[in-house]
Amino acid sequence: MKRLGLFIVAFVIASPLFAAEDLCAVNLQKISDLKQTAVMGQPQLGQIQQDRMEAEKAQKAGDKEKCIALTNRALKKIKDIQSRN
Repeated sequence: MKRLGLFIVAFVIASPLFAAEDLCAVNLQKISDLKQTAVMGQPQLGQIQQDRMEAEKAQKAGDKEKCIALTNRALKKIKDIQSRN
C-alpha cells in the first residue's frame, strides 16, 4: 500500500512537467497552423516568426516556461490580427 501511495505522489508531482512539455509543442503546432490561414502583413509575420524561432530554441534548451511564454505571445498576436480582419 505504501508503494502505491508513493507511486501516486510521484505521478502527481511529475504531471505538470509533462503538461508543460506538451503545451509548448501544442502551441508551436497551433502557430504553424494559424500562420498559414491568417492574413498578415510582413511586420506582424516577422514578429511571430521571431517568437516561434525563440520558442523552439527554448524548447531545445529545456526551458519550457520560456517556450510557453513565447508561444502564448505569438498566438495572442495572431488572434489580435484575426480579430481586426
